[in-house]
Amino acid sequence: MPNSRSPLKNRPLRNPGQSLDEQIHDLISDFALGPAVFALFLVLLAALEWIEYAQAIPPKPVLYSVPAVVALGYAVFRFFPVRREVRALRLGRDGEKDVGQKLELLRKKGYEILHDIIGNGFNLDHVLIGPAGIFTVETKTHSKPVKGNPSILFDGDKIIVGGLEPERNPVVQAKAQASWLRELLAESTGRKFEVRPVIVYPGWFVENRSADRNRIWGAESERAFDFFGS
Repeated sequence: MPNSRSPLKNRPLRNPGQSLDEQIHDLISDFALGPAVFALFLVLLAALEWIEYAQAIPPKPVLYSVPAVVALGYAVFRFFPVRREVRALRLGRDGEKDVGQKLELLRKKGYEILHDIIGNGFNLDHVLIGPAGIFTVETKTHSKPVKGNPSILFDGDKIIVGGLEPERNPVVQAKAQASWLRELLAESTGRKFEVRPVIVYPGWFVENRSADRNRIWGAESERAFDFFGS
Protein backbone atom coordinates (compact mmCIF):
# COMPACT_ATOMS: atom_id res chain seq x y z
CA MET A 1 0.00 0.00 0.00
CA PRO A 2 1.27 3.52 -0.71
CA ASN A 3 2.62 5.38 2.29
CA SER A 4 1.67 8.82 0.99
CA ARG A 5 -1.40 10.57 -0.38
CA SER A 6 -2.25 13.65 -2.37
CA PRO A 7 -2.79 16.77 -0.23
CA LEU A 8 -5.67 17.87 -2.47
CA LYS A 9 -9.13 17.09 -1.13
CA ASN A 10 -10.78 17.28 -4.53
CA ARG A 11 -9.55 16.91 -8.06
CA PRO A 12 -9.02 20.22 -9.91
CA LEU A 13 -11.80 21.39 -12.17
CA ARG A 14 -11.40 20.66 -15.83
CA ASN A 15 -10.02 23.33 -18.13
CA PRO A 16 -11.85 24.77 -21.15
CA GLY A 17 -11.47 22.48 -24.14
CA GLN A 18 -9.86 19.72 -22.07
CA SER A 19 -12.21 17.06 -23.49
CA LEU A 20 -11.17 18.04 -27.02
CA ASP A 21 -7.51 17.93 -26.00
CA GLU A 22 -8.01 14.41 -24.67
CA GLN A 23 -9.82 13.34 -27.83
CA ILE A 24 -7.00 14.74 -29.97
CA HIS A 25 -4.42 12.93 -27.83
CA ASP A 26 -6.38 9.66 -28.06
CA LEU A 27 -6.78 9.96 -31.81
CA ILE A 28 -3.08 10.55 -32.33
CA SER A 29 -1.77 7.96 -29.86
CA ASP A 30 -4.38 5.20 -30.12
CA PHE A 31 -5.69 5.47 -33.68
CA ALA A 32 -2.68 6.85 -35.53
CA LEU A 33 0.62 6.40 -33.72
CA GLY A 34 -0.11 2.95 -32.27
CA PRO A 35 -1.27 1.34 -35.54
CA ALA A 36 1.57 3.01 -37.45
CA VAL A 37 4.21 1.57 -35.10
CA PHE A 38 2.56 -1.86 -35.18
CA ALA A 39 2.36 -1.79 -38.99
CA LEU A 40 6.01 -0.75 -39.25
CA PHE A 41 6.98 -3.63 -36.96
CA LEU A 42 5.10 -6.14 -39.13
CA VAL A 43 6.61 -4.69 -42.31
CA LEU A 44 10.08 -5.13 -40.80
CA LEU A 45 9.36 -8.74 -39.89
CA ALA A 46 7.98 -9.42 -43.38
CA ALA A 47 11.05 -7.83 -44.97
CA LEU A 48 13.38 -9.99 -42.90
CA GLU A 49 11.43 -13.10 -43.84
CA TRP A 50 11.55 -12.23 -47.55
CA ILE A 51 15.30 -11.62 -47.33
CA GLU A 52 15.80 -15.01 -45.68
CA TYR A 53 13.52 -16.67 -48.26
CA ALA A 54 15.30 -15.06 -51.22
CA GLN A 55 18.77 -15.96 -49.95
CA ALA A 56 17.81 -19.35 -48.47
CA ILE A 57 19.09 -18.24 -45.06
CA PRO A 58 18.23 -20.67 -42.23
CA PRO A 59 16.30 -19.31 -39.22
CA LYS A 60 18.41 -17.57 -36.55
CA PRO A 61 16.23 -17.28 -33.43
CA VAL A 62 19.20 -16.41 -31.20
CA LEU A 63 20.09 -13.46 -33.44
CA TYR A 64 16.66 -11.91 -32.82
CA SER A 65 16.19 -13.09 -29.24
CA VAL A 66 19.31 -11.39 -27.83
CA PRO A 67 18.39 -7.81 -28.90
CA ALA A 68 14.78 -8.50 -27.94
CA VAL A 69 15.80 -9.45 -24.39
CA VAL A 70 18.10 -6.43 -24.18
CA ALA A 71 15.32 -4.12 -25.39
CA LEU A 72 12.84 -5.64 -22.94
CA GLY A 73 15.28 -5.24 -20.05
CA TYR A 74 15.89 -1.62 -20.96
CA ALA A 75 12.15 -0.96 -21.20
CA VAL A 76 11.59 -2.42 -17.72
CA PHE A 77 14.58 -0.48 -16.38
CA ARG A 78 13.14 2.78 -17.73
CA PHE A 79 9.55 2.06 -16.73
CA PHE A 80 9.79 2.50 -12.95
CA PRO A 81 11.77 5.79 -12.89
CA VAL A 82 9.47 7.23 -15.54
CA ARG A 83 6.42 6.12 -13.57
CA ARG A 84 7.71 7.87 -10.44
CA GLU A 85 8.51 11.01 -12.43
CA VAL A 86 5.08 11.01 -14.09
CA ARG A 87 3.39 10.66 -10.68
CA ALA A 88 5.38 13.60 -9.33
CA LEU A 89 4.61 15.70 -12.41
CA ARG A 90 0.92 14.86 -12.19
CA LEU A 91 0.84 15.83 -8.52
CA GLY A 92 2.53 19.14 -9.29
CA ARG A 93 0.21 19.73 -12.25
CA ASP A 94 -2.90 19.06 -10.17
CA GLY A 95 -1.62 21.38 -7.44
CA GLU A 96 -1.02 24.21 -9.92
CA LYS A 97 -4.45 23.68 -11.45
CA ASP A 98 -6.11 23.66 -8.03
CA VAL A 99 -4.40 26.89 -6.96
CA GLY A 100 -4.89 28.52 -10.36
CA GLN A 101 -8.59 27.76 -10.46
CA LYS A 102 -9.07 29.22 -6.99
CA LEU A 103 -7.06 32.30 -7.90
CA GLU A 104 -9.37 32.85 -10.87
CA LEU A 105 -12.14 33.60 -8.36
CA LEU A 106 -10.22 36.75 -7.38
CA ARG A 107 -10.95 38.41 -10.72
CA LYS A 108 -14.22 39.70 -9.28
CA LYS A 109 -12.13 41.32 -6.53
CA GLY A 110 -10.32 43.38 -9.15
CA TYR A 111 -7.30 41.14 -9.75
CA GLU A 112 -5.61 40.30 -13.03
CA ILE A 113 -4.43 36.69 -12.95
CA LEU A 114 -1.64 35.32 -15.15
CA HIS A 115 -0.56 31.70 -15.21
CA ASP A 116 2.59 29.84 -16.26
CA ILE A 117 4.73 32.77 -17.31
CA ILE A 118 7.88 31.46 -18.99
CA GLY A 119 11.24 32.94 -17.95
CA ASN A 120 14.80 32.05 -18.88
CA GLY A 121 14.96 28.40 -17.82
CA PHE A 122 12.11 28.68 -15.29
CA ASN A 123 8.46 29.62 -15.05
CA LEU A 124 6.22 31.60 -12.72
CA ASP A 125 3.25 29.46 -11.71
CA HIS A 126 0.94 32.43 -11.13
CA VAL A 127 1.12 36.23 -11.03
CA LEU A 128 -1.49 38.39 -9.31
CA ILE A 129 -1.96 42.10 -9.95
CA GLY A 130 -4.65 43.73 -7.88
CA PRO A 131 -5.73 45.90 -4.93
CA ALA A 132 -3.22 44.37 -2.50
CA GLY A 133 -0.29 44.72 -4.91
CA ILE A 134 1.68 42.50 -7.27
CA PHE A 135 2.48 38.93 -6.24
CA THR A 136 4.30 35.96 -7.66
CA VAL A 137 2.74 32.71 -6.47
CA GLU A 138 4.89 29.59 -6.42
CA THR A 139 2.87 26.39 -5.88
CA LYS A 140 4.52 23.52 -4.04
CA THR A 141 2.47 20.34 -3.96
CA HIS A 142 3.81 17.66 -1.61
CA SER A 143 2.35 14.27 -0.80
CA LYS A 144 1.19 13.76 2.75
CA PRO A 145 1.51 10.62 4.89
CA VAL A 146 -1.51 8.35 4.85
CA LYS A 147 -1.78 8.70 8.64
CA GLY A 148 -1.39 11.83 10.69
CA ASN A 149 -1.64 15.47 9.73
CA PRO A 150 1.87 16.92 9.48
CA SER A 151 2.38 20.64 9.00
CA ILE A 152 4.82 22.98 7.30
CA LEU A 153 6.97 25.42 9.26
CA PHE A 154 8.01 28.68 7.62
CA ASP A 155 10.29 31.17 9.41
CA GLY A 156 10.92 33.59 6.55
CA ASP A 157 14.26 32.08 5.51
CA LYS A 158 13.60 28.37 5.22
CA ILE A 159 10.72 25.94 5.03
CA ILE A 160 10.39 22.61 6.83
CA VAL A 161 7.93 20.19 5.23
CA GLY A 162 6.78 17.42 7.55
CA GLY A 163 9.97 17.73 9.58
CA LEU A 164 12.28 17.71 6.55
CA GLU A 165 13.99 20.57 4.74
CA PRO A 166 13.66 20.40 0.92
CA GLU A 167 16.86 19.92 -1.07
CA ARG A 168 16.19 23.14 -2.97
CA ASN A 169 15.16 26.05 -0.79
CA PRO A 170 11.83 27.32 -2.17
CA VAL A 171 12.36 30.66 -0.40
CA VAL A 172 15.41 31.35 -2.59
CA GLN A 173 13.46 30.31 -5.65
CA ALA A 174 10.45 32.51 -4.81
CA LYS A 175 12.65 35.55 -4.14
CA ALA A 176 14.48 35.07 -7.44
CA GLN A 177 11.18 34.85 -9.33
CA ALA A 178 9.85 38.04 -7.73
CA SER A 179 13.12 39.82 -8.50
CA TRP A 180 12.96 38.71 -12.13
CA LEU A 181 9.40 40.00 -12.50
CA ARG A 182 10.34 43.26 -10.77
CA GLU A 183 13.16 43.84 -13.27
CA LEU A 184 10.97 42.83 -16.20
CA LEU A 185 8.29 45.33 -15.22
CA ALA A 186 10.90 48.06 -14.76
CA GLU A 187 12.36 47.40 -18.23
CA SER A 188 8.98 47.27 -19.96
CA THR A 189 7.25 50.17 -18.18
CA GLY A 190 10.08 52.36 -16.89
CA ARG A 191 8.50 52.23 -13.43
CA LYS A 192 9.51 50.36 -10.30
CA PHE A 193 6.89 48.11 -8.74
CA GLU A 194 7.11 46.18 -5.51
CA VAL A 195 6.61 42.47 -6.18
CA ARG A 196 5.97 40.18 -3.22
CA PRO A 197 6.70 36.45 -3.47
CA VAL A 198 4.18 33.99 -2.06
CA ILE A 199 4.70 30.23 -1.66
CA VAL A 200 1.47 28.23 -1.52
CA TYR A 201 1.18 24.65 -0.24
CA PRO A 202 -2.26 23.33 -1.25
CA GLY A 203 -3.78 20.95 1.29
CA TRP A 204 -1.20 21.59 4.04
CA PHE A 205 -1.36 23.61 7.24
CA VAL A 206 1.45 26.19 7.23
CA GLU A 207 2.75 27.58 10.51
CA ASN A 208 4.03 30.99 9.46
CA ARG A 209 6.64 32.36 11.86
CA SER A 210 8.01 34.94 9.46
CA ALA A 211 8.56 38.31 11.14
CA ASP A 212 8.28 40.23 7.87
CA ARG A 213 5.47 39.09 5.60
CA ASN A 214 6.07 42.02 3.29
CA ARG A 215 9.29 40.32 2.20
CA ILE A 216 8.00 36.79 1.51
CA TRP A 217 4.97 34.85 2.56
CA GLY A 218 4.26 31.15 2.89
CA ALA A 219 0.73 29.87 3.38
CA GLU A 220 -1.73 27.14 2.62
CA SER A 221 -4.03 27.97 -0.26
CA GLU A 222 -7.15 28.84 1.75
CA ARG A 223 -5.37 31.42 3.94
CA ALA A 224 -3.68 32.96 0.91
CA PHE A 225 -6.98 33.35 -0.91
CA ASP A 226 -8.56 34.93 2.14
CA PHE A 227 -5.74 37.50 2.19
CA PHE A 228 -5.94 38.31 -1.51
CA GLY A 229 -9.71 38.56 -1.34
CA SER A 230 -9.75 40.91 1.66
